[in-house]
Amino acid sequence: MKHLPPHQEPHLPSDLHAMFTAIREHGGRPLLAGGWVRDWLRGRESKDYDIEVFGMSYAALAKVLAPFGYSELVGKSFGVIKIRTAEGEFDFALPRREKKAGRGHRGFQIIPDPSLSIERAAARRDFTINAILYDPLQHEILDPYNGLQDLDQGILRHTSAAFSEDPLRVLRGFQFVGRFGVRAEPETIALCHSIAGAYPELARERVWLEWEKLATRARHPREALLFLEATGWLRHFPLLQKMRETEQDPVWHPEGDVFTHTAHALDSLVQQEEWKKAEPIRRRYLFFAVLLHDCGKTITTHRAQKSGREVIVSPGHDKDGIPLARTFLSELRAPHLVFTQVSPLIGAHMIPMHYQGKPSASAVRRLSTRLSPVGIKDLLCVVKADRGGRPPLPEGKHEDLQLILDAADELKVSEKAPRPILQGRHLIERGHQPGPHFGKILNAGMEAQLNGEFSDLDGALQWLANQDLTASEND
Repeated sequence: MKHLPPHQEPHLPSDLHAMFTAIREHGGRPLLAGGWVRDWLRGRESKDYDIEVFGMSYAALAKVLAPFGYSELVGKSFGVIKIRTAEGEFDFALPRREKKAGRGHRGFQIIPDPSLSIERAAARRDFTINAILYDPLQHEILDPYNGLQDLDQGILRHTSAAFSEDPLRVLRGFQFVGRFGVRAEPETIALCHSIAGAYPELARERVWLEWEKLATRARHPREALLFLEATGWLRHFPLLQKMRETEQDPVWHPEGDVFTHTAHALDSLVQQEEWKKAEPIRRRYLFFAVLLHDCGKTITTHRAQKSGREVIVSPGHDKDGIPLARTFLSELRAPHLVFTQVSPLIGAHMIPMHYQGKPSASAVRRLSTRLSPVGIKDLLCVVKADRGGRPPLPEGKHEDLQLILDAADELKVSEKAPRPILQGRHLIERGHQPGPHFGKILNAGMEAQLNGEFSDLDGALQWLANQDLTASEND
């Protein structure tokens, strides 16, 4: 138990403090727990309010909380009540015992028990850094499993032997390592390894949620991938395992195999200011684009003779990586939108290296169109990460990429593709009858627009007036 001086006490929503006081007045003891406490102790804001209430029944707790806002009674069998107020959403739960009653993440019998000791209640939590509790009324920290010390030393340690009952905890550890930079304690690594065979029990939707947390919040993604390997869980993601087994030419990639390169590239990505300031949905597709940008090398890599020496080459890996990425994301149960955003970045990540100096306006417009629904700025983030994934080779200053960005900014296509200026309604307004030939005319118009033959509606209409549309209409 550790008492806090006043200047270290957290600022909590007034509604929540009022609820704590009411619970205390009715004989209960509310304690903040889990991720909120961990993040607060790390000096980071969190709105993930998880409150465990000791010493009162579910019915009594529901009655006390009812006046404070909209309540959702998750169920007496779970002992959880959600309260929503103008200041946020708060999860209240009774301490509970869990009994393994079946396979997988859901195979538990949950037994709420308000009389449980704090030590027994905290024992069910996955890692010691998540088993720290805070009493907001007494201003004291309760730390039955030395989580404060582990947090201070950057150690990820399982709380108890009950960890092995839920294999999803391994993937939680995976994303914690990648988000917080903690290092897993050897006994925890061994325990994760011992339950690697339970992976098929997990619902893929839950697997995706852990990957998504990493993809949107990662600070040390390389360490997360190495954690998968150390625990024996890399084999459950066979494309990543094949990347580990795929060599690269040491002249261009002194860092080693494709897996090693990818891990370093992800670390490079999350250091970019462009990624740090991005919204979660953009972070997500940039992360998976870098994770999978070279996955095509697993099926295209071979040895060849070039300039009098044997080299390792992977021709066409950009194009051939797209279907592999589709399968990987599908098996993770990623939303289809993710593949839609990631696939053009994989397919185009080699294009910038082929430009000589500042690319033409036509080339930039076509690149922007090819990348839709993402943009040239996104591609340049991926290319910078790719280049940053080859230690000890320097990343460089990216003057060539700046030329591409300058050209895209001038054309106003750095973030999204140009919209077609010529529309079907313009054809109708000029007396053309709708039909299948409209598609050919509009496609030709878009080609002319990308070539720079016109840049506004007047120019588009002039271009249209100069076309012989008879052949198209007769097709």
